[in-house]
Amino acid sequence: MKLVFRAEFFREGEFYVGIVPELDVSSFGESLEEARASLKEAVEAFLEECEAMGTLEEVLHEAGFKHDGHLWSARSPLATEILSVG
Repeated sequence: MKLVFRAEFFREGEFYVGIVPELDVSSFGESLEEARASLKEAVEAFLEECEAMGTLEEVLHEAGFKHDGHLWSARSPLATEILSVG
C-alpha cells in the first residue's frame, strides 16, 4: 500500500514541526529535513497501528483519502488561505 499525503511544516522556536492535518499526526526535528523524516516515521507508525486494529480503511476514508488500487491519495485543496475574524 502506498499513501500520498499533504504535510505542513512550521518553525516553532528551535524546532521544525510537521503535521498531516487529515490524519492529525505530527512530529518535529531540529531541521526541516529531520522534521520531514520524523513525520514520515510517525505516519508509518500510525498506519501500522490502524492496520493492527483493523480500522485502516475506515480511518483513511473518514479522513477523505481516495483509494485507487494500491494507492491512497489525500484530497488536494482548491485554495489555501490565511483568514481572520474579529
